[in-house]
Amino acid sequence: MAALQAHGNVVTHRDVVGIVDFAAHSCLPRFHLVDIASGRTSTLLVAHGRGSDPNNLGWVQKFSNRPGSNASSEGSFLIGDIYVGKHGRSRRLYGLDPENNMAAERAIVIHSASYVGNEIARSQGRVGRSEGCFAIASDDLAVVLARLGPGRLLFASK
Repeated sequence: MAALQAHGNVVTHRDVVGIVDFAAHSCLPRFHLVDIASGRTSTLLVAHGRGSDPNNLGWVQKFSNRPGSNASSEGSFLIGDIYVGKHGRSRRLYGLDPENNMAAERAIVIHSASYVGNEIARSQGRVGRSEGCFAIASDDLAVVLARLGPGRLLFASK
């Protein structure tokens, strides 16, 4: 709620927010879609960046805003438009804080990935790692793209 207050001038839609809890292990659902009015939450798996977990243990060790770091960034992100790129349908993100203001330049987005899913989490004890993007299971993509539309907030922290 503090992030919504702090960025109220650019977050034009406040009905649904995304919250990513990078304190949780990657085998656990930690991407929360929160309906502000009802308080209802949907929770799903999400990958973090390779640079945030160099030993591939499933835990975020560090964040970075540096291009080429392949790390996740924390902070508030403004949700942008859908586009079709190398990972198929994806949603652009714009960093709103000093610790993530390079997100668009780094091409940090929401996309689906074959290395994220319940079966992978069970069999490997963790999901795969992205290059800093919020990679989710293919089965969850349509819901996330529909509910977390342009002008909404995604907040990630540990």
